Amino acid sequence: MSRKDDRRSREKSIDSTDELKMANDRRIDVLLDIQNKYVRTERHLEQNADITDPENLEHALELQREREKRMENLKNIIAYGKHEEVDEKENLKRNLEFTDGYLRNHSDHMEEETLRRTKEKQEHRREQMDFLE
Repeated sequence: MSRKDDRRSREKSIDSTDELKMANDRRIDVLLDIQNKYVRTERHLEQNADITDPENLEHALELQREREKRMENLKNIIAYGKHEEVDEKENLKRNLEFTDGYLRNHSDHMEEETLRRTKEKQEHRREQMDFLE
């Protein structure tokens, strides 16, 4: 490896390290925001559980469960660099449905190359779904 290649490799490494630090900084900010909302809601539920409408209470508890999952996931990403319990099949299904809807509504206004690449990606997602089933 030449000195020039070695220098480029180090620069890329530094860039990726900086990007990771910035991403983790953003993740920590999001984690703190979710944690604050979680604590405020818990406090509110403790103080007002006896007067809260049961339907609203169930909704608040569902929000809390979702926040717990998001906080755990962010902790795992920050600490270990990976998502916890990623359901690839569910993600593929959701992405397929979303993109199909987007294409139905916006394909007339998309650039030709972007439309072609999006359709190719959708086909690849369908192949992955077939493989996972």
